[in-house]
Amino acid sequence: MENKTEYRGHVLAIPYPSQGHINPLLQFCKHLSSKGPKITLATTVFISNTFKPNLSTTSVQLDTISDGFDDGGFAHAEGVADYLTKLEAAGSKTLAELILKYKDSADDDPIDCIVYDSFLPWALDVAKEFGIPSAAFFTQACTVNYIYYCVHHGLLNLPIPNDSFPLSIPGLHFLDIRDMPSFISVEGSYPAYFEMVLNQFSNAHKADFMLFTAVSDLEEEVVGCMSKVCPSMLTIGPTIPPAYLNNEHMRIKFKDDDKEYGFNLFESEASGVCMEWLNKKPPGSVVYVSFGSMANLSGKQIEELSMGLKASNMYFLWVIRASEQENLPDKFEEDDDKGLLVKWCPQLEVLANQAVGCFFTHCGWNSVIEGLSLGVPMVAMPLWTDQTTNAKLVEDVWKVGVRVRVDENGIVGRQEISGCIKQVMEGERAKEMKYNANKWRNAAIRAISDGGSSDNNIDRFMSKLKSSPPPSSSK
Repeated sequence: MENKTEYRGHVLAIPYPSQGHINPLLQFCKHLSSKGPKITLATTVFISNTFKPNLSTTSVQLDTISDGFDDGGFAHAEGVADYLTKLEAAGSKTLAELILKYKDSADDDPIDCIVYDSFLPWALDVAKEFGIPSAAFFTQACTVNYIYYCVHHGLLNLPIPNDSFPLSIPGLHFLDIRDMPSFISVEGSYPAYFEMVLNQFSNAHKADFMLFTAVSDLEEEVVGCMSKVCPSMLTIGPTIPPAYLNNEHMRIKFKDDDKEYGFNLFESEASGVCMEWLNKKPPGSVVYVSFGSMANLSGKQIEELSMGLKASNMYFLWVIRASEQENLPDKFEEDDDKGLLVKWCPQLEVLANQAVGCFFTHCGWNSVIEGLSLGVPMVAMPLWTDQTTNAKLVEDVWKVGVRVRVDENGIVGRQEISGCIKQVMEGERAKEMKYNANKWRNAAIRAISDGGSSDNNIDRFMSKLKSSPPPSSSK
């Protein structure tokens, strides 16, 4: 039977050039491609030339735009502000050239929809110049984005007086100062990034849709409130490889062996090392420790974390950079088979392993949604940006973990670390967290399965594209 949303057009997807943004958009592209359209994902020239994604199991094709640093990427910029300025200038120019390339091609279809990362509002301006329908793609929790929306539109004025906390925003649970995104709780921190997250809403209301990598059941109140002020918003998460979602129909539709995010911008250990070690451990006995791709823990914090892991007496798999390993206590790795240290590992494959009973995480949104989608309880140790708000959701809203407490010197001590791990791994409260984690996992699976909230929202998006007139040819 013909799919009611079948659409044979050509969608161009433009991610923000970092791994945590590229891969969720790529997963969304895979879902879109299963419904008919041709999909092109355009990364920067530097990323395309340096990192080779495995897209052999998908129908997504690759192309490029420029960020102004084709030979070195972000590392060659003078700073965040310099990079974002050149990214907008070079990106706008080369995006327009890419659209014209496909328009004039005799061998390929013209672009008739652009899905762009919300950190790149200039992409919408380019799409409008060509009369091409567009969708902003948001890669953080709806709760976090709603806070930024309120700040951008003057519904939440900064700085927030200390006596205003705990703070209640419509649709949000009471938030303390430590629950706010760090750009707000630490006034003046990373101003270029703060401007970027607020600018997501500078023109998003002009896009045909606003797509969020969230699951509506996970943030029901916030989604309800935000949809009243952003009527074009759609939740389309979780954006992880379908092979991990334990749904037979999806595994067939998206190919059973498709477990790849697609881009790995960091050196990866052979997955066999991690999996062989995990497979020798009892079910639910291992603490998986990872702080993502951008964290930079102090030497003191590395020491406290290492001693806290040892004090918990649990098995642990710790992703830790070579530069951070220099701060480990002497002979830390010489203690039997309790721990495995790696520089990088296949996180989803690790979280899906039955030996993992706890995810000790910085609470980046991708990591949180992966943990939830795989039913793994968490210890939350947020560091900056949206992670603090995500930790609030983990502990107090979804009740799938505990959040560490920071001392007066900004350090999480070894006793706090070992105590939080034991709360998640042992006792009655641990059983409750595991029960809740499985409940939210099932909600995530339902959402993206046929007829689920996210799948229906993707159909709505496709129906809009199917009914849209062809793009203007005046450019």
